[in-house]
Amino acid sequence: METFSAIPVFVAVVENGSFSQAALRLGTSKSAVSKRIRELEHKLGVQLLHRTTRQLSLTEAGERYFEYAVKAVVAASEGIDSVTQLQGNPKGELKINTPMSFGRLHIAPLVADFLSLYPDISLNMVMEDRVVDLVEGGYDLAIRGGNLQDSTLISRRLAPCRSVICATPDYLEQHGAPAIPEDLLSFNCINFSYFSGGSDWTFLGDNGPVKVKVSGNYQVNNSEALLQAALAGLGIAKMPTFIVGDDIAAGRLVPLLKEYQLPMQTFYAVFPQRRHLPAKVRVFLDFIIERLGGDQPYWDKVIS
Repeated sequence: METFSAIPVFVAVVENGSFSQAALRLGTSKSAVSKRIRELEHKLGVQLLHRTTRQLSLTEAGERYFEYAVKAVVAASEGIDSVTQLQGNPKGELKINTPMSFGRLHIAPLVADFLSLYPDISLNMVMEDRVVDLVEGGYDLAIRGGNLQDSTLISRRLAPCRSVICATPDYLEQHGAPAIPEDLLSFNCINFSYFSGGSDWTFLGDNGPVKVKVSGNYQVNNSEALLQAALAGLGIAKMPTFIVGDDIAAGRLVPLLKEYQLPMQTFYAVFPQRRHLPAKVRVFLDFIIERLGGDQPYWDKVIS
């Protein structure tokens, strides 16, 4: 039984690449993890890991054992998921990852209502803009925008992510407004530095796509900081509607070049492949999809 109970510890060490990171994931101490691995190797009579001061690596025996250990952990996890589906109330810790701005503006405000509906769920939400490894981080679910890269994940569409070109009324009164995309070359265009297209803004018109390489005196890697600059009248910005919807509806920002469409992306919920989707994940997905509004999210309704 001690050998079986050490399997999740061994898997965590290999997946995290260190005893200390595995201890953080498991909620225990580094010394406790190291002790369990030594005991496991003693019971099996083989060395599973090469240990140096800088890194860990699997021995040949470790590679063989890890292949079966992972399957055992996955099977046990799916067994738990299957049993919990029979329970009336979803329960347990739900760890999710969201982009910083989207999480703060549109997921965090839903947390109180969600937890009041499901009081047996403990929600751990991590907001950051880098793409994380769901398995390594112990996440049940992540929200991602754009094109999905990891084909091993299961995805569910949450909402479209539309963008708009906009500026303040005062800026437009002082500098005028662009009539066609090429006019942007003579305007101060402020930019999101993480935008995959760089300073190339693409517009979809009746005669096909038009790409304009804009320039300006400010770029920043945070969408909400870019919004502050736009509201201060610094220039013309290309912003997601989930950030600027309220400001456009209130007249603080004016949408421009409305006869052109901008390339649209999508928000997805992604989660590791599992035979049984845990009830805590399923109810969270259903809840946020209903609250966000699906194909016509509430932030687009106020400006449509």
